[in-house]
Amino acid sequence: MEHFEVVQKVVVVVVCLFLFWKIIKHLVGLLDVEKEPVRVLVTGAAGQIAYALVPMIARGAMLGPDQPVILHLLDIEPLSEALNGVKMELIDAAFPLLKGVIATTDAVEACMGVDLAIMVGGFPWKEGMERKEVMSKNVSIYKAQASALERHAAPNCKVLVIANPANTNALILKEFAPSIPPKNITCLTRLDHNRALGQISERLDVQVSDVKNVIIWGYHSSTQYPDVNHSTVSTNSGEISVRELVADDKWLKNEFITTVQQRGAAIIKARKLSSALSAASSACDHIRDWVLGTPKGTWVSMGVYSDGSYGIPAGLIYSFPVTCEKGEWSIVQGLKIDEFSRSKMDAAANELLEEKSLAYSCLNNLHKL
Repeated sequence: MEHFEVVQKVVVVVVCLFLFWKIIKHLVGLLDVEKEPVRVLVTGAAGQIAYALVPMIARGAMLGPDQPVILHLLDIEPLSEALNGVKMELIDAAFPLLKGVIATTDAVEACMGVDLAIMVGGFPWKEGMERKEVMSKNVSIYKAQASALERHAAPNCKVLVIANPANTNALILKEFAPSIPPKNITCLTRLDHNRALGQISERLDVQVSDVKNVIIWGYHSSTQYPDVNHSTVSTNSGEISVRELVADDKWLKNEFITTVQQRGAAIIKARKLSSALSAASSACDHIRDWVLGTPKGTWVSMGVYSDGSYGIPAGLIYSFPVTCEKGEWSIVQGLKIDEFSRSKMDAAANELLEEKSLAYSCLNNLHKL
């Protein structure tokens, strides 16, 4: 009898555990509902950068391996056939996270309901063109696309401008999309940031993942300032400053800076085409860190709306070191700036002020037409 009671108790316990397991499994199943797709706009979608970028987005490299996406692809009418070819390839690749592709030459259709806008398209500089002519073309393009985003994008749409002049194109976009918060409009300097990491990695023969906290101040141009004064390398002995490990101030103040500044030109010379793979990868890095957050103790470089930090004129789109959390970026404060850095940072700001002035003169001309 006693043995029977023990067996009974064991059976009751097993049944209770089984029921408990079923309940937990059900609750987990409820929590494990697939996320709503994020709508991602890519302009210049028939071009080389976009061709490298869209499969990265569709694979989850930008927003995470569990985030479905719907891609909105926009390009100009003469490239509509090539654009449709990109759409066909995306369908043929059968990406599990890709829940739809809209390929169009209509800016309104492309911008409808988008949560993220990656502005790859722009008017490229061509030999014989004056700076003002290129600026005028891009002002016209970004005015039209910004107006479409203003009217049709999701209320909290985040924007990344890649097309050069990226900082000033972002400013123009802000001008014509006033309901998009200024903090939601950024430009790409992560490519330069990653190039700086790569140069330090090669110089010291260390893994690039062990190098952190370089800074790109300013602008994606020849005045940008790659700064390693606050960067470190993870070693077996702990984190050691890059400047101490390199132990060559002449290289850091000259060849290192010019190599990062002129890397794009060097790639064009080697490939006979501009950077595409690295630009696409850095765009993914930029958005991923912005949306999902930067690792603790690490900052990245982003072109963002200046609030006057580090003496940079407020109202410029300027590259700063930032940390990101819960979809928001914050400029890293309190970094010591030496005299050499100050002069480089100011030179970049001055170029951007000149470019801003040129852009607004082009805007005024547009208004008169």
